[in-house]
Amino acid sequence: MENEATDLPPLISLGCRLPLQRHPQPPPALPRGAQDRAQPQTRPRRPHDRHHHRPRSPTLGPPLPARLQWRCRGTALPVVVFFHGGGFAFLSAASLEYDAVCRRFCRKLSVAVVSVNYRLSPEHRFPAQYDDGLDVLHFLESNVDIPGGGLLREFFEAADLSNCFIAGDSAGANIAHHVARRWSAGERPSEARIRLSGLVAIQPFFGGEERVDSEIRLAHGPVVTTDRTDWLWKAFLPDGATRDHEAANPEAAAAELGESFPPVVVMVGEFDPLRDWQLKYFRSLRLRGKKAEIIEYAGAIHAFYAFPELKSSAVMIEDLRSFILRETCRRQNGSAVDAVAQ
Repeated sequence: MENEATDLPPLISLGCRLPLQRHPQPPPALPRGAQDRAQPQTRPRRPHDRHHHRPRSPTLGPPLPARLQWRCRGTALPVVVFFHGGGFAFLSAASLEYDAVCRRFCRKLSVAVVSVNYRLSPEHRFPAQYDDGLDVLHFLESNVDIPGGGLLREFFEAADLSNCFIAGDSAGANIAHHVARRWSAGERPSEARIRLSGLVAIQPFFGGEERVDSEIRLAHGPVVTTDRTDWLWKAFLPDGATRDHEAANPEAAAAELGESFPPVVVMVGEFDPLRDWQLKYFRSLRLRGKKAEIIEYAGAIHAFYAFPELKSSAVMIEDLRSFILRETCRRQNGSAVDAVAQ
C-alpha cells in the first residue's frame, strides 16, 4: 500500500458543469432508401469522411460536467486533462474508480487534474467524444470567470496551462490522442496559452479488422474480451465504418500529426488483449518521427493501474511522475533557450 504524507495541503475536488461553446453535431443519418426522398437531398456520410477536422462554428450547448482536483502548493501546477476509460460507452468522471485514480494523480504527481465527463456511445457516436475533449481545452484556454465560481478561479490560479498533459486510459487514451492530434493540427487559437507538454496513453484502445496475436491468445481475458471490444467499436464508429477507420486503427490515427504534437508515453500490460494494437500505435508514432517511448508491465492485465494494491500500479505511477517531470524540465529549458535567443 502507498503511504500518504500527513503534512500536505488538503486536496480540493470540485465537480462543476463547464459552460462550453459546443461543436454542433451532424444530423443523424437517414434510413437507407429515405435519402432519395429527402428534400433537400442529404449526402450520406462516408466512413472515412474527414469533415470533422475542419473548424466549425461553435454554438452554446448544454454544460459539460467535469471534475477538477488540485492541491494549493503556492506554485503553478502542471495540468493533466484526463479522459476515463470504458470503451466510449461506460463509466464517467464521477465513477468511484476514476475519482480515486484522479485523486491519486493529485497526491502522487503534484498536478492539477481536469477529469472530463464526455458524452457516451451509442447515443453519441464518433466524433462527439473528441469534440468534447477539444471543447474542454478551449474552455481552459478562455479562462472564463463563472459567477459564483470562486473555487474555479482558484483552480485557474493554481494551474499552469502552458504545461499541459493530455492523458487517458483505454478508450480515454484513444480520445487523448485524437484531441492532441486535432489541437496540434490547428484546431486551437493562434495565440494559445495552452501548450501540450506530453501525451500519456495508458493501455490505449485501438483496433482493426485483422486479428492480432494478443486478441487471439487473450480473447477471454479479464476486464476486456475480443467480443466486447468488437461491440464497442460498432457502437462508437459511424454507421458503415469498419475497425480500420482512422478513429480505431493506430496506423491511420498516427497519420497527419502536426509539428507540435507532443511527446508520448505508451503504457502496456503483458496480458492485455489490446497489447499488440498498442505496440502498433507506438511504432506508428516513431515511423512518423514523433517522440515516443513505451513501457511494458510484466503480468499486468487491462486496467491494472486502477488497483493501487498491485506493485505494478505503484511502479506505473512512478513512471508517470518521471515522464511529467522530464517533459516539464524539457519545456522549461526550451523556454529559457528561446528567451536567450531573443
